[in-house]
Amino acid sequence: MADTVPDRVYLLMPQAMILAAGRGERLRPFTDQCPKPLLPVRGKPLIEWQIEGLVRAGFDEIVVNGAWLAEPLESYLAQGQRWGVPLHWSREDPALGTAGGVVQALPFLTDPVFVVVSADIHTTYAYELLRTRLERWRDSPGEEGADPPVLAHLVLVEEAHYPRDFSLDAEGRVTQPIGRAGTYGNIGLFRRSFFTPLKRGENADLGALLRNAVSRRQVSGEWTVSPWINVGTLAEWQRAENHPKEFDSCPSP
Repeated sequence: MADTVPDRVYLLMPQAMILAAGRGERLRPFTDQCPKPLLPVRGKPLIEWQIEGLVRAGFDEIVVNGAWLAEPLESYLAQGQRWGVPLHWSREDPALGTAGGVVQALPFLTDPVFVVVSADIHTTYAYELLRTRLERWRDSPGEEGADPPVLAHLVLVEEAHYPRDFSLDAEGRVTQPIGRAGTYGNIGLFRRSFFTPLKRGENADLGALLRNAVSRRQVSGEWTVSPWINVGTLAEWQRAENHPKEFDSCPSP
């Protein structure tokens, strides 16, 4: 797949994609009727926390993918009018995986560098940090002339509840876990060229793609001390939700 922008005017607007197509198997039966991104945490849906954080950081355009129960998700978020940003929908049927979903949405992602976050995390991480890095990356094919070029930048979390995915070396490159290690926080900055090995419609996992790029030393990273929860199980949902309450037709934990 060529690293080009098809069928759209090339606009350098800070863009982000929110991955929201997952089934939420570990949160069934709650996700049988309510899409996981709409599960309420502290008074608003999970995905809304991400949208607010991205808009606050100056991201001017957001893309959301959908597969399982996409209709109620689209109905709730509409076209982003509530937050004052254009919101584009990338439908998948069936779901294409975390990397395949990004590739499917590339026609909407016109910037050569963009942020990808998961809808099902709850965090106070400041997306302004990635916005600043995004602006710098636009000016160089590899971060600051680095060799090999950096194609992705990950936010890593030290959290005992989750597996140790990666470490950082002295140059800030992501490595396999050794010594101080943490979890990929499902927040990252990516160049379009990171996804060019894949074809549209291909089912692919972002984790596998990242591990391959890490082995080639093409991924940088940063640690965050911001509170972070991956809301993937009932226990994690309950940790994130301090005061359970009903949210429309979606049940509280």
